[in-house]
Amino acid sequence: MENYSIRKIHKEDNAAVAELIRSVFDEMNIPKVGTAYEDPYLDLMFEEYSKPRSVYYVVEHNSRIVGAAGIAPLANEAVFICELQKMYFLPETRGMGIGTEMMEVCLQSARNFGYEKCYLETMPFMHDAQKLYKKTGFVNIDGPMGSTGHSSCPVWMLKDL
Repeated sequence: MENYSIRKIHKEDNAAVAELIRSVFDEMNIPKVGTAYEDPYLDLMFEEYSKPRSVYYVVEHNSRIVGAAGIAPLANEAVFICELQKMYFLPETRGMGIGTEMMEVCLQSARNFGYEKCYLETMPFMHDAQKLYKKTGFVNIDGPMGSTGHSSCPVWMLKDL
């Protein structure tokens, strides 16, 4: 894919980002209960990621949002641990290296915020995502950390930054 950019979310991106995330859930038959689908701020991502030590990025191609991911503090954890959140891409963007690039942008932001570790949760059938996470240094851990509210995500991973 040519002519795409990774940039911070703008307020006017909220509806497109929510639509993107919901469409990936529908496409992959990801459970809607106990996952990011239920997050109360899904339609207000710009506002949610305007909080301290948080950032959300979008991938834009031909004026259309085709991917997104963010970093935020991990609730009820040490201040040096962040969470990689809501990393989703439309089918036409997958397998092109954009996820790797997005991951590096997010992890660099985490380092710039002073985080020392990054946590994430995912679904067991999301093999391509787990492959990307492992390629960038995430390792599986035995149980959840913090309070994400995502009880339906049984794969937990952590990376030293």
